[in-house]
Amino acid sequence: MTDVITVDAPADLADAVGRTATGEWFEVTQERIAAFADATEDHQWIHLDAERAAAGPFGSTIAHGYLTLSLLPRLASSLVEVGGVAMVMNYGMDRLRFLSPVPSGARVRAVTEILSAEPTTAGVRLASKVTVEIEGSEKPALVAHALSLYVPAG
Repeated sequence: MTDVITVDAPADLADAVGRTATGEWFEVTQERIAAFADATEDHQWIHLDAERAAAGPFGSTIAHGYLTLSLLPRLASSLVEVGGVAMVMNYGMDRLRFLSPVPSGARVRAVTEILSAEPTTAGVRLASKVTVEIEGSEKPALVAHALSLYVPAG
């Protein structure tokens, strides 16, 4: 089950500060890892060579850290629903830490906590702490402070 933080308009995001939502589990397949390796030209053995990786430090191939980061739109974007929005723009990151590797075939999910909602001349800049959890692991894959700009419609 997915939790969702819902507000009627960007200006209402300030009322959601401190709220948390948790997404659904999503499998990170070896096929996705290989496609990411091809897209980024990062073909390090720890991501692609199952035999060598089995004897390596993690016991299997692992997802690229940046692959896990790039899944944030898939994992977290549906956790905050804001009405009256013309568009939502990725505004960047204030903090990002990769804490644990994601093994091939593992399932991950995002937990989002709204940290702040600051009015700007263009809309509302939302800061969220996003944690990507790995199913069955106490340590998350990553923790990031993500920034988004919610531009009101009209």
